[in-house]
Amino acid sequence: MLTRREILAGATALTVVSGLSARAQSGTNHKVQMLNKGKKGPMVYEPDFVRAAPGDTVTFVPTDKSHNAVSIKEMLPEGAQGFAGKLNEEITITIEKEGVYGVKCAPHYGMGMVMLISVGAPVNLGGARAAKHPPKAKKLFDELLDAVPAA
Repeated sequence: MLTRREILAGATALTVVSGLSARAQSGTNHKVQMLNKGKKGPMVYEPDFVRAAPGDTVTFVPTDKSHNAVSIKEMLPEGAQGFAGKLNEEITITIEKEGVYGVKCAPHYGMGMVMLISVGAPVNLGGARAAKHPPKAKKLFDELLDAVPAA
């Protein structure tokens, strides 16, 4: 028969292992603000480049009104789930696939309000570079895609 001390020691060890396992699976949450004016000018995401790992989450926060976060279909890794946040609403996405993810604010896309998420190996970098964008968005995406680390 187990003593009370052995039972408590076993329960404590199980709790610690369970907590570590849950923490390892939860990933990091990256916060991105949607702003009317930021460090780089008007209509921006801050930050506009996020380096994430599979299992991480990205939360888009409508710090200012009239913004959303929408994935760009041509800039998603194969098999990745697209997303479309509503205006003025926070949205959290979970990143599951390696590659680059292009994101736009639907109302301000033409003004260059875009951002990039880079996850592990940039398996879809060529396709992301080939995607068509309005001139201001293209200029920023070219800069952001140049910052993606090689596999």
